[in-house]
Amino acid sequence: MNRTPKRLSLPKLALFGGAVAATAAVSLFGPGLGRVRAALQDSPKAVLDEAWQIVNREYVDGNFNHVDWQATRQSLLSKNYTSKKEAYQALRKALEQLGDPYTRFMDPAQYRSLTDQTSGELSGVGIRLEVNEKTKALTVVEPIENSPALKAGIKPGDHILSINGKSTKGMSVEDASNLIRGDVGTKVNLEIRRPGTTDFTLALTRARIELPTVRYSLNQEGTRRIGYIRLNEFSSHAAEQMRKAIKSLTDQKVDGFVLDLRGNPGGLLQASVEISRMWMDQGAIVRTVDRKGKSEEITNNQTALTKLPLVVLVDGNSASSSEILTGALKDNGRATVVGSQTFGKALVQSVHNLSDGSGLAVTIAHYYTPKGTDISHKGISPDIKIDLTEQDRKQLASNPKLLATPKDPQYAGAISELERIILAQPQRQNPEKQAINLEK
Repeated sequence: MNRTPKRLSLPKLALFGGAVAATAAVSLFGPGLGRVRAALQDSPKAVLDEAWQIVNREYVDGNFNHVDWQATRQSLLSKNYTSKKEAYQALRKALEQLGDPYTRFMDPAQYRSLTDQTSGELSGVGIRLEVNEKTKALTVVEPIENSPALKAGIKPGDHILSINGKSTKGMSVEDASNLIRGDVGTKVNLEIRRPGTTDFTLALTRARIELPTVRYSLNQEGTRRIGYIRLNEFSSHAAEQMRKAIKSLTDQKVDGFVLDLRGNPGGLLQASVEISRMWMDQGAIVRTVDRKGKSEEITNNQTALTKLPLVVLVDGNSASSSEILTGALKDNGRATVVGSQTFGKALVQSVHNLSDGSGLAVTIAHYYTPKGTDISHKGISPDIKIDLTEQDRKQLASNPKLLATPKDPQYAGAISELERIILAQPQRQNPEKQAINLEK
């Protein structure tokens, strides 16, 4: 969350990012705690003690930010809680003492949302929604590929008037999404308004949907064929989607690539490692240091899919796994980085599911780029710095179709740099012509 000759010894689903995935349940009560366990069973205190012990065992700072962590446990377990909500609040307050926003408790709903996010899947009908700025109507942005919504004929621009008979007037995208999602095989009724037709209702059967986290296109920029790839998050499906994108664009004979990591908050370690290895044959990817000072490194393994020129786009919201990938490509001289200073998150979390369905994210290590740079609170400096003006940001936010066009200053800068790199390279010869020259 493999390298030769050593493997990273962090938990399998440790993560480098704002997004995280759950580890399997672990034994949380050590020797001599049997009586405590029996006393806490079926009590809100049970979850508090589970969480406390995970932090006690794994948290990256063995001094716990100079907090008496044993006294914190005593304080948590000495109180009487009238509800789980009250116990959750006490736990969150205890974790705040660590001064680490990434070590955090999630109630069951938050934990389910997080695991859905990192799995790259959800159970629903497969539509992206927005609240239209002008009409304030809940509007379909697009149906997802191979989804029930696409198969039923839902189109971009359709207005969702009601969900299972409940009006969507004034409803947020989040609330609407929660109503549309549900168990696989169950049905949801959507009332649709489409210009030129009378309002109609569709009964859709929910299914397991793989969310697209990679989008790509062949962009003709002057005489150059550019492979543009945008990676939104390092989910469990990100690597396979990235592989498909690189292979498809390579087959279309592109001259180089632009990898857009702007706005990417991070995600799973395994995804970032696999994607790094698609672009580089050799060199280190990242080095981690745990609470005991043990340092380990993950490296590339001769599995790159392309050696074509590469420019990476980043901004202030490119964080964690995005910074790992960017740092690896930059430090190994594999890519030129264009855009704004990145976020600056150099911490690794693992996530545990607790006995009542809630979850706990715990920071377990620091990481460093291949050249040993600590990017904490600093981020990665682009090779070519291009900051968007406030007007640029508003224009791109109001019209996302302008991204990766000449109206996008950072993308335009990436294309200019890619052109320079291509021109500076020796001309690639036709293999057959090269063989004839060698025979002469």
